[in-house]
Amino acid sequence: MYAPRFFVSMVGALAVFAIATYFLTQSLSTTLIETVICAVLLQIGYFLGVLFLVWKEQRARNALLNEDAAAMAMRDDKVTGLHASNLNRSEPFNP
Repeated sequence: MYAPRFFVSMVGALAVFAIATYFLTQSLSTTLIETVICAVLLQIGYFLGVLFLVWKEQRARNALLNEDAAAMAMRDDKVTGLHASNLNRSEPFNP
């Protein structure tokens, strides 16, 4: 979501909202106040949307890193012969 496109869309939506509010209330002051409130709510929604997208991307990146770490650990276990089940044995280690 590009910011310039969002701002143009937001101005268009606010213009339509302001026109509709004016026709419903016939008051410029009420129209101005309600349009400002609408603009603030749109900005809050945009901010929360971006925050959600960042959180989702970070979660996906962490999952990918955990998968890579697990794959590297399994590869290292195969190379060295160590495995979690071998580490809990009470008998001495004989290579």
